[in-house]
Amino acid sequence: MSNAELPKDFMEFMQKMWNPMSFPVPGMFMPTASVEDIEKKIAELKGVENWLTMNIGFIQMTVKTLEMQKAALASFASTAAGAKQEPPDKK
Repeated sequence: MSNAELPKDFMEFMQKMWNPMSFPVPGMFMPTASVEDIEKKIAELKGVENWLTMNIGFIQMTVKTLEMQKAALASFASTAAGAKQEPPDKK
């Protein structure tokens, strides 16, 4: 393995491997950001969390609505099939 294959900044390479979306990861190798930066990041992530929670609610509501429509159509189909059957002959 030649030196040309090694990245120039090994820590940057490792962070990209561990964190492909490039969110800052505080830890042993990087100093922690300021409190204001952390509060800002928390607020941003809570906004994303709320947005995702709202979308989950919409998806769940859509699934329930489709299940109700499916049940209604199955009910109508069975009622229509029952109505098409002729009553048995009475002797």
